[in-house]
Amino acid sequence: MARIDRLPRNEDGIAAALAELKATFGERLQTGQAIRDQHAHTTTWVANQAPDAVAFPRTTEEVAAIVRSCAAHRVPVIPFGTGTSLEGHVNAPAGGICLSTRDMTDVIAVNEADLDCTIQPGITRKALNEHLRATGLFFPIDPGADASLGGMAATRASGTNAVRYGTMKDNVLGLTAVMADGRVIHTGGRARKSSAGYDLTRLLVGSEGTLGIITEITLRLQGIPEAMSSATCSFPTVAAACEAVIATIQMGVPVARIELLDALQVRAVNAYSKLTLPESPLLLLEFHGTEAGVAEQAETFGEIAADAGGTEFTWTTSPEERTKLWQARHDSYWASLALDPTRKGISTDVCVPISRLAECVTAAQARTQELGITAPVVGHVGDGNFHVLLLVDPESPEETAKADDFTGWLADLAISMGGTCTGEHGIGQGKRAYLRREHGDAVDDMVAIKRALDPDGILNPGKIL
Repeated sequence: MARIDRLPRNEDGIAAALAELKATFGERLQTGQAIRDQHAHTTTWVANQAPDAVAFPRTTEEVAAIVRSCAAHRVPVIPFGTGTSLEGHVNAPAGGICLSTRDMTDVIAVNEADLDCTIQPGITRKALNEHLRATGLFFPIDPGADASLGGMAATRASGTNAVRYGTMKDNVLGLTAVMADGRVIHTGGRARKSSAGYDLTRLLVGSEGTLGIITEITLRLQGIPEAMSSATCSFPTVAAACEAVIATIQMGVPVARIELLDALQVRAVNAYSKLTLPESPLLLLEFHGTEAGVAEQAETFGEIAADAGGTEFTWTTSPEERTKLWQARHDSYWASLALDPTRKGISTDVCVPISRLAECVTAAQARTQELGITAPVVGHVGDGNFHVLLLVDPESPEETAKADDFTGWLADLAISMGGTCTGEHGIGQGKRAYLRREHGDAVDDMVAIKRALDPDGILNPGKIL
């Protein structure tokens, strides 16, 4: 398991806060061990650190009441969406109250003419898009997992569509948040631009619940494209596939998604999703636009791919075929685990300038082979972000040490290339060691902001800093 801290507990404060909240919330405050374990870290290799109770508020006012009680007794508050994060974001290293947004799933308003909506944080991206379907609008950020929108904002999520539509920081117009003392603030707004004051919206987006608890989000929406096409193309090497990506971006082809699967990942996907893709490095793409536009984009990419040595290029506008391909891509994590059911997956991600992508991916593959670790690679390569899933025995100190060595080595390599130690997973507990390597003395300013907004350190302690 990953090395994580257990912080000092405020036993008296926790007991007092539990008594107060139980009186207010009744059955909506749960203390059973099973539900507490479910609301701590459950994926990848970070050990589970359960809270003392799980609360289920329904409104901003109820969230504020919980935070005020916890603030009065100096008790940690840990926000929880759907639990799909990978770096221990929802753990409770000092105990405290998990604040679940399970019951905060309302769509508060949809403004079709302005292409925006306001939601509660517990609604998932799939549920929101189902709600929006009749309007002809959709929310494009797709991290793969059916995550809550609040969690996606808190971790500055991105995913497969980021190359065209940006990340959460580009698509959140405003927030309602409860601060560490229980005050409710509103940031941003529905206007598409503003020069009024500090940009608190983007300060809170990506803060992983350490500066405030998000209770409402105003999101930018997009029109559902008239047509979509998906394409696959195989390449002799990862470097050749990356060459095609770079050329595609530089030529301004407006791809909506462009994903890289290395040969091992393709083999895993074929076995798990019953596909027959050539088991060599593969690019999986999607184009959005008019019928003529998506055809032109696909044909242009086909020419670029051929120049880079691409083969087996096919594209389709069939919704059924497109859905099958992208579902297989979204199931790649589970497909990878099926390569060796005796081992557990440790997922890590980095992001580099696309000009360094081939070099970084190739080096990562060589390093895992040197360490003797099975490790498929998949990436949102249109913006230089890729993931390595290390399959290791969590009970083997030797294997977990190798995995720990690799994640640190890869983070350092990405930073040395002008990249980042995490493109979208976030810092949480798992990547705190690399934050100062990337940002240097700027981390001291992050600490100062944290202390100013949360002087008692009750908001998701032990994360990021």
